[in-house]
Amino acid sequence: MRAVRFTMTMLGLLVLAAGCGGDSENVIEASGTIEGTDVNIGTEVAGRVRTLRVDEGARVTAGDTLAIIDDIDYQIQLRQAVANLEASAAQLRLAEEGWRKEEIVQAEANFSTADADYKRMKDLLASQSITQKQYDDAYARYVNAQQTFEKLSRGLRKDEVLTFRARRDQAEAQVDQLRKKVRDCALLAPTAGTITLKAVEPGEFVMVGANLLRLTYLDIVKLTIYVSETELGNVRLGQKAAVTIDMEGGKPFEGTVVYISPVAEFTPKNVQTKEERTKLVFGVKIEVPNPQGILKPGMPADARLSAG
Repeated sequence: MRAVRFTMTMLGLLVLAAGCGGDSENVIEASGTIEGTDVNIGTEVAGRVRTLRVDEGARVTAGDTLAIIDDIDYQIQLRQAVANLEASAAQLRLAEEGWRKEEIVQAEANFSTADADYKRMKDLLASQSITQKQYDDAYARYVNAQQTFEKLSRGLRKDEVLTFRARRDQAEAQVDQLRKKVRDCALLAPTAGTITLKAVEPGEFVMVGANLLRLTYLDIVKLTIYVSETELGNVRLGQKAAVTIDMEGGKPFEGTVVYISPVAEFTPKNVQTKEERTKLVFGVKIEVPNPQGILKPGMPADARLSAG
């Protein structure tokens, strides 16, 4: 009887050990570092930083004004461009509407006077009563008056109107460009997040493309772990993962596998023996919701994935 109880006890222990061994084979555990999504906020205009409205650690929402570049020079250029646009638009209107009736009447009268004067001078030259130069001057006035009258009567040619329209369009584009520069003097947050780097101070002069601030999106963070080639078959996109950090006493955060690297990395180096090929690792990225901001970039974290 005692031998039977001993046999049953040993059998139970073996079954339990087998069960525990099976569970460990279906669980992948790995460590990594919490990462946020960084956005470097640069300037598209050159100028002096007039105002910085945020500091490191500040939480912002999309559209918040973070910094302002002095826009006085751009405002002056914009006023000049607007005046040029108004002048170009006025010239185009005149070209499209044609000459006023009063101008045509005046040109006709000038032509009539010049024509009569020319004919008189022609007769006087024939009788040698005037010099050749007086005749030439009268002829020049006649030709000029004739061309002016004909030009006003016909109106502008189509290509001339197109030239005025092109000048107007060019001036309009310049105004749009300067208005954009004025808008770009205010740096806005592209998304919600936390300011994690302030690279300038008020009063500093910055060039186009300079990074002034770094915004980190922390509502959702990522954890990258590495699994071996033999474990890769138990990892799939959309798989749930329990992520823990030391400071929360092991309380898990639920994450989701969002990326599996298609390229293996050899650790510590590329080796060809069958035994060492198991050291091939694949990057696996886990996305973890972080609405309370508990998970910070740079924190070490552990991930546990169950094959299920």
